[in-house]
Amino acid sequence: MSPTLLPARTRQSGLQGRHVFVAMLGFFGAVFAVNGVLLYQALSTHSGLVANEPYRKGLHYNARIEASERQQALGWAESVVVGRNGTIVVELRDSRGDPIRGLVMKGTVGRPSTVRYDRYISLREEAPGRYMSNVALTEGGAWLLSLDAHRSGPLAEGLANEPVYRLRRRLWHKPS
Repeated sequence: MSPTLLPARTRQSGLQGRHVFVAMLGFFGAVFAVNGVLLYQALSTHSGLVANEPYRKGLHYNARIEASERQQALGWAESVVVGRNGTIVVELRDSRGDPIRGLVMKGTVGRPSTVRYDRYISLREEAPGRYMSNVALTEGGAWLLSLDAHRSGPLAEGLANEPVYRLRRRLWHKPS
């Protein structure tokens, strides 16, 4: 008996089921990959949160306006300088040009877009009305300085914890 030869299978040309399957896998794979990248970027960048407790801060909004008006009525003038080595110098003068002495200045310096790089700083009075801190900002770019000044000494102990002067300033630092 001689073996019977089966006809050879010919490959069909055109769109077949496996082509559609591979195309769908590629499409949905690309969609999932792009969504994964976008989700990672959304979760690892700025959260959009501007205030830690917006409701509570909103309740005290009128008090903040009154404090701002009291500060404006003082007539104080400030000068903020950032040295090439990252040193922050703040000078405060009253309406007559006399230096404001005896303040305790504390606050933060950080990036405007995130709290990841925030540093707590305390400025010391180097000369009358001249307050300084060695923050050592090593990176250039935009920084946000936020300071609260309180009176020091025995007269200040009986006063409320409200700052005498608030300073919020956007800084541009170019390191040496």
